[in-house]
Parts: sequence; structure tokens; C-alpha cells
Amino acid sequence: MSMIYLNQLGMISPLGNSLDATKRALLELVQSGVALSDAFSPGRRLPVGRIDADWSLPPMERWPLSDRSRNNQLALVALKQIRPVVDEAVARFGAARVGVVIGTSTSGIGEAETALRDYVTKGALPEEFRYGQQELVSPAAVLAAELGITGPAYVHSSACASSAKALASAARLIRMNACDAVVAGGVDTLCRFTVAGFAALESLSTKRCNPLSRNRDGINIGEGAALFLVSREPATVSLRGWGESSDGFHMSAPDPAGVGARLALEQALTRATVTAAEIEYINLHGTATVQNDAMEAELIYRVFGDRVWVSSTKPFTGHALGAAGAIEAALCWLVMQDDNRTGRLPAHLWDEVNDPALPVLRLAASTTRLGHPPRWVLSNSFAFGGANVTLVFARD
Repeated sequence: MSMIYLNQLGMISPLGNSLDATKRALLELVQSGVALSDAFSPGRRLPVGRIDADWSLPPMERWPLSDRSRNNQLALVALKQIRPVVDEAVARFGAARVGVVIGTSTSGIGEAETALRDYVTKGALPEEFRYGQQELVSPAAVLAAELGITGPAYVHSSACASSAKALASAARLIRMNACDAVVAGGVDTLCRFTVAGFAALESLSTKRCNPLSRNRDGINIGEGAALFLVSREPATVSLRGWGESSDGFHMSAPDPAGVGARLALEQALTRATVTAAEIEYINLHGTATVQNDAMEAELIYRVFGDRVWVSSTKPFTGHALGAAGAIEAALCWLVMQDDNRTGRLPAHLWDEVNDPALPVLRLAASTTRLGHPPRWVLSNSFAFGGANVTLVFARD
């Protein structure tokens, strides 16, 4: 069966607006992109992973009003970074043989918030508002239109598993010969609605999130976009395995036994034809909520023991919800490239206070070195509603 490769990456996140800046912040500076802000929680300063790049976002004047959103702007920034190789794929395979699959959870809700505030104060929606701005399909439709392609174009919206599912879907489209190449990943943007929703669930931390710590008390919301060109064309990193499951346990709490999460993880290992002993690094879902970290730590320990390096990268980027799976896949992709000769790994940023209720895992530090770029990497995404995805990447 032909391999599925992640040929190129475009990314914008709180860590930086380019791959070089992102890698430097992640591995050299070990610098978090999470900072205090009251922009999305008026009267209350909360840590968020915010992109400070409005000056560089592309203008949207040439787009219909229904397509104009900050979410789509971030998607277009990520696309621009890989546009030459995507255009080459379109020219080589044809417009009908290239698809777009995106994960998102917010789409243009931020624009709807602004419009509704105007409605409350002025009695009318602003002329520039269109309901289509918040339709979930919007980022996939805009990217397809920008590229002039006619292949499959759709969106996954399965909370925090959305863009991990998008990558799995891209692989399936290629395997079933519906596409020769797919632009796949995720995009999500900060807005008051999201922050208020997680605050209502008492899931937000007032400090930088603290995964696996005894003192963990919630998440930091983030934003960003990560897009891959996925195809059969050989590249350094392949998407070797994926597993998906649904707990159906609770709308916002994971199954404490981790049954569905383990099913997804074991499916991914089986599809990748790799053993647990061969995995060298795991990017945890690692939200820093009490229940998620407890479930995931037990799962990892049961399957891998304490021999594999692990970390959560959410203290670097915040939790980008629908874009989280793609952003974390992107960070894995970056450390698997040839230029990471010493095998540095994303550090686990926390207060180093162990939770005695959790098994002890092997947490990566800023000084951790494998001695070579990681060969086998696994990334988890465990979402609200019991949507579980595990991805396995390999160096080829």
C-alpha cells in the first residue's frame, strides 16, 4: 500500500509567523506564546495564545462579504507559505484531483460577535456582516476558491479532534484514489464566545496551563493555522497511521477508563505497523484539566510505560481547539526534519510538581536529546463529545 506523505507545511501560531520562528521559539528559546490579555474576557485578564500579527494578515476586499473573517485570513497566511508546491500539485494532477480538508470550531464567530454587539447598541446588524462568515465550511471553501480546485472540499468540526481528523481524512481520500493531493490541516481564532464558554465550564486557568501537575487547573485558549500538502510524493515525514473512535461517554468529560482513547491509539499503531516500543516521542493532548490529564496519563503508562519521551505543547501555543491537532502535528513535523540533528524535543513546560495520583511519565525537558531526529512520533487529540484521534508519523 502506498505511503502518505506530509510534503510541506505552512503555519502561523502564537509561537511565530514562519516555520523558522516557530522552531526557534519551541526548541532554542523554549519560549511560550501564551500571555495575559483581556481582549476576549473584558474586565478579566486571562492567559491566551494569541497571534500578534494583524498587520500581516492578507486583505479580504476582493472576497465576497460572506468570506471575510479573521479565521479565513489565518488560513490564507498558512496557505501562502506552501502556495508554490500546492500550485505545482494542481498543475501536475489537475484541479479535480486536489482536495481541501480543514478542521475548525470557530470559523467566523468573532465577526458575528461584533455584529451582534452592534445590533444591541444600534438596533441593526452592520452592512458588512453576512451569516456565511460563521459557516463552518467557510475556510475549506475559501482555500479551494483561492487555489481554483474542484476536488473534495469540506470541514471537520469535532471540537479538539477536528484537524487531526482532517489529516486522517486526507489520507483516506488519497488511499481511495479520490485525490492525488490534499491541502489538510486546521484553523481556529480566538473570540469572546469561546472564552466565555470554557469559563462557564470552569475549565480556564488564570495562569499558564500546567499539564500533569498536581496544581493543574484548566486550559488556555489559543489560535492559529497549520496546513500540510498531503500526497504520495516521497518526503521526510509520512503519516503512517491514524486511529479514530467515539466514547459517547459525556459531552465535555473524557471516559476515565480511556476505553475509546485506547482504541484510537491502538488502531493508529496497528495501521502504522509499529510497536509501542518503537515510538520515540508522544505529543500529549495534555490540556491541563484534571480529568483529561488523569485519563491520558493512565493510558500512556498502560501502553508505553515510562520509557517514551512525552510532552504537552499547549503551554507553548494555548489550546487552539479545532486547529490543535494540526498545530501539534506541525510541531512534530518540525522536530522530525533533517536539521534537528541532535533530536531536540518540545519541552514539557510545567511547575514540576508531580501529582501523586498520576503515573510518572518520562517528560521531555529543554535539554532532552535523542541523538537523531525522531523516527517515530505519536500525537493524541481527545475532544469534547468523546471524539478521539491518534496520529502516527514516521521519518522515511
